Amino acid sequence: MKRLNLSKAQDDFPKIVSRAASEKERTVVSRGGKDVAAVVPIEDLQFLERIDRQDVQDARAALAEPGEDVSLEDMKQELGLP
Repeated sequence: MKRLNLSKAQDDFPKIVSRAASEKERTVVSRGGKDVAAVVPIEDLQFLERIDRQDVQDARAALAEPGEDVSLEDMKQELGLP
């Protein structure tokens, strides 16, 4: 994965987008040494959106299941986890 600071990314933006589309390259953009954004192939974004939708559906289904709530501590104890 490529990393660029914001000013370099701004200068090279058309190339970054082209490489994301044609070569499936991911580029992380940083500002002040901190990662703030990424340019990714559209397929990556579509995949993440599908996962997010599925997670929401799964969470709603779990919340709709009958039964009583169990605390994390109780669940750990029941499973023998520290």
